[in-house]
Amino acid sequence: MRPFLALAALMLPLVAAPSAAAATGRHGTDDLGGYVSTHPGPGRFPIADRGRVAPIVVSAGDHAGVIRVADDLQSDLEKVTGTRPAVGHDTLPTGRDPIILGTLGKSPLIDRMVAAGRLDVRGLAGKWETTVEQIVEHPLPGVRRAFVIAGSDQRGTIYGAYDLSKRIGISPWHFWDDVPVRHRDALYALPGRHTQGTPAVRYRGFFINDENPATGTWAPGYFGPGKAPGFPNGLNAAYYAQVFETMLRLRANYLWPAVWGRAFAEDDPQNHATASYYGVVMGTSHEAPMMRGIEEWNRHAKNGTDPYGGNGEWSFRRNADAIKAYWRDGAERMAREKIEGVITLGMRGNGDVSLPDGDGIDLMSSIIDTQRQILRDTGLIGAPQVQTLYKEVQRYWDQGYRPPDDVTVVFCDDNWGNMRKFPYASMPKRSGGYGMYYHFDYVGGGRNYKWADTVNLTNTWEQLHRAYTSGIDRLWMVNVGDLKNEEEPTQFFLDYAWNPNAIPLHELGGWEKQYAAQNFGPALAPAIAGLLADYGYLQSRRKPELLNRRITLNPTTNEIVYDDQATPFSLTDYREMDRVTAEWQTMGARADRLRRLVPAAWQDAFYQLVYYQVKATANLYALRRAEFTNILYAAQGRASTNDLADVAEARFAEDQAMSDYYNTRLAGGKWKNWQLQPKIGYGNVERYGPNAPWQQPEKDNVALPDEIYPYLKRIEVPAAAALGVALDGGDAHVLPEFSPWQSQPQQYIDVFNKGATPFAYRITAGEPWVHVTPAAGRVGKEVRATVRVDWSRAPAGTTTVPITISGAGEQVVVQAPVRRPALRPSGFAEANGYVSMLAPHYTRKVGQWQVLPRIGKTGDGLTPLGGDGARLEYAMTLTTTGPVRVSAVLSPRNDALPTPGLRYAISVDDQAPQTVDVTAATGANATTMNRQWERNTSDNVNVTTTTHTIDRAGTHTLKFWMVDPTVILQKLVVDTGGVKYSYLGPPESRVYGR
Repeated sequence: MRPFLALAALMLPLVAAPSAAAATGRHGTDDLGGYVSTHPGPGRFPIADRGRVAPIVVSAGDHAGVIRVADDLQSDLEKVTGTRPAVGHDTLPTGRDPIILGTLGKSPLIDRMVAAGRLDVRGLAGKWETTVEQIVEHPLPGVRRAFVIAGSDQRGTIYGAYDLSKRIGISPWHFWDDVPVRHRDALYALPGRHTQGTPAVRYRGFFINDENPATGTWAPGYFGPGKAPGFPNGLNAAYYAQVFETMLRLRANYLWPAVWGRAFAEDDPQNHATASYYGVVMGTSHEAPMMRGIEEWNRHAKNGTDPYGGNGEWSFRRNADAIKAYWRDGAERMAREKIEGVITLGMRGNGDVSLPDGDGIDLMSSIIDTQRQILRDTGLIGAPQVQTLYKEVQRYWDQGYRPPDDVTVVFCDDNWGNMRKFPYASMPKRSGGYGMYYHFDYVGGGRNYKWADTVNLTNTWEQLHRAYTSGIDRLWMVNVGDLKNEEEPTQFFLDYAWNPNAIPLHELGGWEKQYAAQNFGPALAPAIAGLLADYGYLQSRRKPELLNRRITLNPTTNEIVYDDQATPFSLTDYREMDRVTAEWQTMGARADRLRRLVPAAWQDAFYQLVYYQVKATANLYALRRAEFTNILYAAQGRASTNDLADVAEARFAEDQAMSDYYNTRLAGGKWKNWQLQPKIGYGNVERYGPNAPWQQPEKDNVALPDEIYPYLKRIEVPAAAALGVALDGGDAHVLPEFSPWQSQPQQYIDVFNKGATPFAYRITAGEPWVHVTPAAGRVGKEVRATVRVDWSRAPAGTTTVPITISGAGEQVVVQAPVRRPALRPSGFAEANGYVSMLAPHYTRKVGQWQVLPRIGKTGDGLTPLGGDGARLEYAMTLTTTGPVRVSAVLSPRNDALPTPGLRYAISVDDQAPQTVDVTAATGANATTMNRQWERNTSDNVNVTTTTHTIDRAGTHTLKFWMVDPTVILQKLVVDTGGVKYSYLGPPESRVYGR
């Protein structure tokens, strides 16, 4: 079987690409890392020593952003050392060794050093955003030596200053998460020539979006209202200045500003000027062409008219002259104010929807030709331009439309972290190159996810790596929602964009430790990094907002069915809900233990960066378990039903208390009304209307406990005792089949009371080799008894054993099917009607495969890298013959390459492989974002099933073949007739012979 060989040229191997940001010279390794130490030594430069801090010198003729960052460096050094250094402009201090900060070709200080041969600018001159840091002896007349930070351009110098700040202990998140500074008495720069290199991706940034209610409520209160008359909730220059500073500390250079009822250029007339002052490149989102936010149009085009004499409609077919004039105003403003920006071309419908005018190529071609002519007329045709292929806009590309060659084509993910298209080898090179738009936050189907960080870094790494190695390196943009709450993935995204080679897959854990150490110091970094890594893995299984939605397929109509009053995790099978809730409670306990170890000064930062998201999610899982168990118990008439309602309401109160602490007391009340984002009431159509299944509810209000949706049940419990019985697996009369090969060694029987009076019970098995514990006792509300089989005494073959439960004057008989196979198992063994195999636990591997740690819902994933006949083989022992169904559980990727769909092949033994087109089989469409796509992204898997015939009982080999290289296998499940619904799938089967 060699179906993949024709794709060799299309493969995107998961190996390091050539470095675009290789550092030169010596990099010291000391207690602060990099080129800064707290210890003196030969040739080291005293940044701070004996109560004195080196003065900072910058040229008054340098860029405004460089002069400004010198003041930030001054402040940062004071925070660390307690001593405020002097800042001089062109004036060199006498008797002191200075830090000299400047831009090549802009700073006379730097240029004089270069001319005198004192400063080596190889690898700096002519580069983009590159910095050199080095100690220079006798750099200028009268100066013995200096620590020089020289940039190739404005941002290169700024990044160099902020890099020094980070290395002495200033977190990029010092404002947004109140990260304090560890005091240092002494700081020394190490000798040598140091550089962070040239960024691999030219434009790197994020999109402030979906910013209500958090930013939209908090920011006007903290920074003051917007300056546009009638729009006090606008975001002003004070807010954006803080965003810009954080961007630059993270080595980002490009921003899409907030758009939910906000207009960057109008909310404060100083917004664009402030961006220029900081040195930030501005852009606009995919729905806002020609450097004008769509809200600018909405504010002025009212009552069926617009200021340009049109009818007010956002339609190029029916209101073209007005829209052209509107775009021209945007271009003229950009030229007049000398705004450094990336210009969005094209057009989408108002409100971030498809165009009302249709999607003909002639229309899009006319729109872009018109925009380009406006840019020629205003002298901006040489400015960077992009067309973002968001949602339906990709159709133009797929149907053959190509924007002008110098326009950057921005490919997009599907809003859930799965790229929809990559460039490939046969695509022509473009002078404008390719870009990427990615999401850590989203509003839309199948449901908004805005509350907490839900990013799996392995998944993000894999998609970013494929993007970069496929040639997407001109522009990277990520939707970060409010920015705050997405700190870790945002920093990872930007670090990876700067230098992908610095973060190979096996170094993800190391990067996470560095991130933790940056904010909390090295002592606690391993424990915090481990907690965050486990959090990202568990949280990525399912968005918190989707914990009350089960998605199934109607086998009769083949339609996707949403149930917003059901948990996706099974309450009855595989003990799934109990297991996942227990995992989260363990996480919450770890967070509690760590919190006790965190020094008092770091408590606020720990709450924001670690504790809240872990503890609040653990609490949410406990709430959902209590809520759905309450609903189940109400249907059974259990006396404990109301107790579970009490638990759920207590968990809801705890959720509200954590939010209240965030909003009133955290950091002295700094974050007033930040934590307002709902996550519990989704799906409540009765309260919130027809958009409730996907759009956020109005609020999670502590005054409304019925905001817990679906609603809790309370029942009247009669006084008289009454026997109730519930079985593992949910069947009323039959337990799941027992097998010596099953992965869970026992099943359970719940004996419960339907009344308020306790009673005595007894459980009797029909065979002495079936044991029940405890077999007798007293039931107040409920008792869980476990049932196990003594396999040394159980007979071969299949036996059905009756089990009698007696109590409260009643008797219930249930059946326990017991199967003891005569075969000797090898490999994965069938039990309970299935064989479940995690992808990394193959028996044999052919070709090259990459392990992607914990990318899946239940562990690691495997993706093919190539090789003749590349496949994974799994040995398994089956007792069932005839047709069986094999489900491949894959990561929910899209058909991002020019191959037909997204394919793999699968076979049993020497049978002919069956090729499966995942896209066609599931019916998912990432362009229309239909219900099938919503199921895949919400469930975070692609599941496709094939049928195979087993001709005999015994050992067989299941083979999973590579066809397309972007497939990621998480799990294989062979259903021999017993697989029950569960979100994670049946637990992995026992394996023999290893």
